[in-house]
Amino acid sequence: MSAPMTDPRFNDLDGFRVEVDAERFRADVILDRAPLNVISMPQRDQLRKVFEALDEDSAVRVIVLRAVGEHFSSGGNIKGFMEASPEHVSKLAWNVAAPARCGKPVIAANRGYAFGVGFEISLACDFRIVSETCQYALPEQKLGQIPGSGGSARLQKIVGITRTKDIVMRSRRIGANQALDWGIATEMVPDDQLEAATDALVAELVGFSPLAQRTAKKLLNDTEDASLSIAIELEGHCYSRLRSSDDFAEGVDAFHSKRPPNFRGS
Repeated sequence: MSAPMTDPRFNDLDGFRVEVDAERFRADVILDRAPLNVISMPQRDQLRKVFEALDEDSAVRVIVLRAVGEHFSSGGNIKGFMEASPEHVSKLAWNVAAPARCGKPVIAANRGYAFGVGFEISLACDFRIVSETCQYALPEQKLGQIPGSGGSARLQKIVGITRTKDIVMRSRRIGANQALDWGIATEMVPDDQLEAATDALVAELVGFSPLAQRTAKKLLNDTEDASLSIAIELEGHCYSRLRSSDDFAEGVDAFHSKRPPNFRGS
């Protein structure tokens, strides 16, 4: 198996890089600005464009968002907020929401600090695997501000208004254990097992039908605020469309033949 290679399509990125491993249908978006992986203003727009490009890449089925070093990200470049135009600032939430809009599964691998925009972009991912060193926080109150890239809104959907007020209004840090207990984290592992746990989840996800994965993600995102009756109705329509897919036919045949399915995403 070949090692993942830095993708030449994504040169001159500010504070991060992209690696694609076509043999494993995997792409890694890697924050790489030591030591705290501070996220700049231009970097946010670049991250959006990278997720959009990877979403269109048929060689990629799963995307991992991770970072080098002991900390995922201490947050954004504070000075950049004062220098950015109001129009630019108004686009921050759209950029950071790119993992949620992406049709493919996105995994955030978090260790150490995941503060501010580092927490917000992790919340926009589908899965959050945390090491025992992980700390989440939305510290904007200490700057006389509030989260501006969807953090408080997404968090409230996960943990409710009482816990969100406790985190946002007090700039409170949430450790890995509490993040797992509150449903923020998907899984918690020892720090030296974060990469292995991420690899295992990628391997699991690429074994499913890409079409069924995209459908499930969009359905769940679209029905988050829907009534039960509407959600059930939309689920039925999605189920019906998948009924005629090649992947469903392959899955049924593989089940009866007692063999692993070979899903192609059609």
